[in-house]
Amino acid sequence: MSLMMTKCLRISLVVAVFGACGPDSELESRAATPNEGPGAEVGGAASQSVETTWTFDDDPPGGLPAAWRVEQTNPRGDAAEWAVLEDAEAASGRRMLALTDARGARGSTYNIAWTDAVQFRDGHVEVKVRAGTGREDQGGGPIWRVRDRDNYYIARWNPLEDNVRLYFVRDGSRRELASADVRASRGEWHSIAIEQRGERITGYFDGQRIWDVTDGTLTSAGGVGVWTKADAATGFDDLALTQGSP
Repeated sequence: MSLMMTKCLRISLVVAVFGACGPDSELESRAATPNEGPGAEVGGAASQSVETTWTFDDDPPGGLPAAWRVEQTNPRGDAAEWAVLEDAEAASGRRMLALTDARGARGSTYNIAWTDAVQFRDGHVEVKVRAGTGREDQGGGPIWRVRDRDNYYIARWNPLEDNVRLYFVRDGSRRELASADVRASRGEWHSIAIEQRGERITGYFDGQRIWDVTDGTLTSAGGVGVWTKADAATGFDDLALTQGSP
């Protein structure tokens, strides 16, 4: 096997997809795997399971990852600022994605950074979270099956409340589905992981299962990203998806 084909197959495919491989095929940070186009939903005969990971290490600092955007649910005032930052203590590598300035966001304002370049319905979502500042709120977590800024699932850790909760947001209104008491240190990296198959949603914090529920509010594939509330300034790293059949 040639060196170029070996590099191509480094992208994690449970069932390999053979095709052209060029210098831009090694997509550890931000783009879709070879059998996905932007906005494509995983499925079909070519692949049963596909992994996509954003490490943010190949994204220029000071901006957003390619194909990502920043929005707010229930916005108040200016939109919060997000950026890829150099950080020697990033969860892996040297960079992370962070909310750098809440810009006066408060109350029920939800700050989201997300992409629909990859569509997620069933599988595994995981992200590493490091809580920073915030008087009103701290922490955050992943969002998935994102239709738009007002419709998505969210799992968030809040060190001020010592809990991790699962919600759906529909038409801008949030409803709690599950909650678990968790004591974890602010300023350190922690992982939040979600396993979703159909209506069943299982949550994990630092590898420990914390809840297992069913909900049929959002049934179609959607985008993925990260979330904070109000003035929570939070760092995120290693957003990883495993999509399709296990």
